Amino acid sequence: MRNSIVLSLLCLLLGSCHYPHWDPCHETGLNLTCVADSLELRGDLSVHREGAVNLSFNTVVVRCGDPLVVSDVKILPDDPADSIWVRVVTQTGEQGWMQKGDLLEGAVPDDPISRFIHFFSNNHLWAFAALLVSALVVWLVRKARHHRFPVVHVDDIPSPFPMLLCLCLSGCAVLYAGIQHFVPATWEYFYLHPTLNPFGLPLVLGLFISGIWLMTILFGASLLDIHRCLRPVDAVLYTLSLVAFLAVLYVMFSVLTLYYLGYPLLVAYVVWAVFRYVRCHRARFVCGRCGALLHKLGRCPKCGANNM
Repeated sequence: MRNSIVLSLLCLLLGSCHYPHWDPCHETGLNLTCVADSLELRGDLSVHREGAVNLSFNTVVVRCGDPLVVSDVKILPDDPADSIWVRVVTQTGEQGWMQKGDLLEGAVPDDPISRFIHFFSNNHLWAFAALLVSALVVWLVRKARHHRFPVVHVDDIPSPFPMLLCLCLSGCAVLYAGIQHFVPATWEYFYLHPTLNPFGLPLVLGLFISGIWLMTILFGASLLDIHRCLRPVDAVLYTLSLVAFLAVLYVMFSVLTLYYLGYPLLVAYVVWAVFRYVRCHRARFVCGRCGALLHKLGRCPKCGANNM
């Protein structure tokens, strides 16, 4: 009996480590939208016996926003730049060839999830987000010097959901960076065929999508508890500080994971966050007037009642 259980677990582990092989030759029929200023489709593609690529000088220019459909894919192993060439058809029926890398850089799959991934990965967006987070942190520090308000992990509210949200986002950031680093082809396949259903995906992608769903639930639960535990002004300040801290966590763990430092740091962060919450911020009392959770007796931060 014991041997059967061990064998079953071993088969499960081996099966969960299997990643479906992406065959680019089966990507015909993929719908895309041009997001670059323009894309140049080259004419007929032919391969000589020595493996050289021959392209006619007839070109088709695709503008930003034009829809495209992949009609054929060819593998040219002797091409030093990109061995995968894709033939696409425009909405006017014109067609031409271009390298797969250029196509994925200048076009996005016609799917809301893929569009969001492309938008979220934009370098200009990251620069804007960094400036916004920096300005928000400076404003919060200046505000905190004149008016004390709760901050996650520091002077936290008696609710576990903000802490769990930070831990979940950190884990998803480490997982995302690991996918990009170790199995980029798996992420590229998900980018071309996105889904929010974690079942039927490879184990690592299924965990990542499950983490996204869990973060959504935890964020909603955090907002409810923030509103329940704090006055409106303090609730707004706490929410802003929480969002800024989440952005810092995502950038930090995404970058450090590329240097293999994100994994031990995540373990240390989970242990520290749980220990600090249990010891310092866990709710032990309830306000006698409004019912807000309190981690110590005294003045209620929401209604101001004195609980002794």
